[in-house]
Amino acid sequence: MEQAIAKAKVLIEAMGYIQRFTGKTVVIKLGGAALDDAKAFSDLITDVVFMNTVGIHVVIVHGGGKAINSALEQAGLAVQFIKGQRYTDQRTLTVVEHVLCNEINRQIVSQIERLGSEAMGLHTLASCVLFGEKMFLEENGKKIDLGMVGRITEVNVKLISLLCRSGTIPVIAPLARDKAGGKLNCNADSAAGEVAAALKADKFVVVSDVHGIRAVADDPNSRISQASEADIRKMIADGTITGGMLPKVQACLRALDGGVKRTHIIDGRFTHSLLLEIFTDEGIGTLITK
Repeated sequence: MEQAIAKAKVLIEAMGYIQRFTGKTVVIKLGGAALDDAKAFSDLITDVVFMNTVGIHVVIVHGGGKAINSALEQAGLAVQFIKGQRYTDQRTLTVVEHVLCNEINRQIVSQIERLGSEAMGLHTLASCVLFGEKMFLEENGKKIDLGMVGRITEVNVKLISLLCRSGTIPVIAPLARDKAGGKLNCNADSAAGEVAAALKADKFVVVSDVHGIRAVADDPNSRISQASEADIRKMIADGTITGGMLPKVQACLRALDGGVKRTHIIDGRFTHSLLLEIFTDEGIGTLITK
């Protein structure tokens, strides 16, 4: 009986959040453990389907770094980095596109459909909703070519919104088309931030391999539960936020600049981390607000 009462209390707590977010848009960036760990992946997609079932408009943008590196290795292609950025030539792009579109994107769509919701893959081998331009690094006033690497300049909001209103979950791979119809490999965190900004989503959630931002990088007990944009910019400036966390945080800042109200960074390895962050009072990650 006590267990049943506890479950009822959780449902009551969630009710207010469900009422608040029904009909609202939540953009979720899936990567890291969310894609590499079968249990974490299953839990997160279950959370996504739950959110869709209660009327929340969920949009997924996914990455695929580890799977891409593995596929490149199997194809005998060396992973090249320039100033920390992956260099993408035509052969590399072909492998990246195959992994992102035919494997990861299809897997996410299939899992959503198995759990009873509708989903549609949006990418360069189907309906592409991301458009961009070549990105260059700059050093000492000179441009450094990264090959077929791009940054998002436009998002097809109309198609994404149409799918959401029909109850279909858009699943977007981080590949873009340029003005000439060419294909560009984009950073998944950055792409997700641009999608959230373009949609003016109510929430943007980055699913990571760490449980939010830490005041001390190697101390898991120093998680910061909430921070403002000003706090985050200060932590970037003083070196508290570096490495792999930096693009995730920058994606959150881009989303906030675009009109998103609340952004979150959570650990996808926690069971039902999405539901805990969105539908409970305490949350489990870091909330970043304007």
